[in-house]
Amino acid sequence: MNTLLLFFALPIATIILSIVLLKILRCPILVSATFFAIYLILTYSVFNTDFLIFAISYTILSYITALITKTICNVAEKINSCIDNRIPNLRNIRECICNNIEKENENRSNNTQARFTVTTNQTDPVLFLGNRNNICNRPNCCCKRR
Repeated sequence: MNTLLLFFALPIATIILSIVLLKILRCPILVSATFFAIYLILTYSVFNTDFLIFAISYTILSYITALITKTICNVAEKINSCIDNRIPNLRNIRECICNNIEKENENRSNNTQARFTVTTNQTDPVLFLGNRNNICNRPNCCCKRR
């Protein structure tokens, strides 16, 4: 077996995939059980029985990574809720800003005046017509995602 695969590639892949699976499954025990099942199959189908020690250590690494990731996500969520609770009007301010942006977009879309420009630099003048009144690049406000 290649030592670079055993000591570098598989542990890094285990860490990255543990984080991804935790976001999907939301349970560190299920993440580590999934990795143990995968590495157990690899032990007897691809590698020899000596790989079983590595499979157990990679499973422990997967569980520790999932626990650390879950803890970090919980702390970040609590920090965000503390910020929202310390500034009680923050959500109201966000909703107010979003509502004002939506009202401005509605007013602009209700305005049906056509705009035109004439270019006279050429021998034949060209007339450009358009009614694009929406100046805002992002008409949908991202504040209402929560």
